[in-house]
Amino acid sequence: MPNPIVKHRQNAFNRQQGRCYYCGMPMWQRHPEEVAPLLGVKPRTVSGLQCTAEHLVARQDGGTNTKKNIAAACRTCNGRRHKATRPLSPPEYRQKVQGRVKAGKWHPAPIRRLGDLSAQ
Repeated sequence: MPNPIVKHRQNAFNRQQGRCYYCGMPMWQRHPEEVAPLLGVKPRTVSGLQCTAEHLVARQDGGTNTKKNIAAACRTCNGRRHKATRPLSPPEYRQKVQGRVKAGKWHPAPIRRLGDLSAQ
């Protein structure tokens, strides 16, 4: 039986049109080593945009592996949210991230350029 998290992540990715729930950048479902040559960058550059399953309510806080609780988020946003001493709620975190993105202070410049290319 397939892992339900993988299915929910794929559904969220499709629902969100391949964009991160928090920062809105385009994400990749394949491994960075496969994507990087297509974009002419190093795998490390695109690894932060790899799609992950984000539990909106963390499992440790009683969140479940259900469609309603899983969004697609880039590895950068997902990791930073959960490394915080006091993680913000998903809406608070989304607002913070989008403010930082607008100020050019969230993703490194090479990733921001990839986002600019995808918007064209």
